Amino acid sequence: MSHWPDRNAGARTCGRRHGGGFTLLEVLVALVIIGVALAAAMRGALALTGAAEDTRLKMLGTLAAENRLLELRLLRQRLELGQATGDCEEGGVQFVCEQTIRGTPNPFFRRVEVRVSRGTDAGRRVYAELMTVLPTQ
Repeated sequence: MSHWPDRNAGARTCGRRHGGGFTLLEVLVALVIIGVALAAAMRGALALTGAAEDTRLKMLGTLAAENRLLELRLLRQRLELGQATGDCEEGGVQFVCEQTIRGTPNPFFRRVEVRVSRGTDAGRRVYAELMTVLPTQ
């Protein structure tokens, strides 16, 4: 066994990386991939949240329309032909209820339509639209 230094030691380490880490380029590519995946996940979560809110508003609008039709049925008042618009609230949400009463071929019954919407006149979105036939009383 010789105690002389190995002359080829420097040549063997020239092409090798020092340490077992990642290069800067590999880290940047990984960060871009993670960023794209997180952005897609956030977009999906926001879409689900928007769909859930829209479903909630549709359900509350339908309840408001059903309540208005039940009020008319239970009041047992004479149903006059015409259209009326008013505010109605359901579940803490303010809606606009439009009620239209029309005649039918049978003079003892009226066709009652209730449309529940929300928003300004230009951007009004209808959340529920129900129709029933009630006796004229």
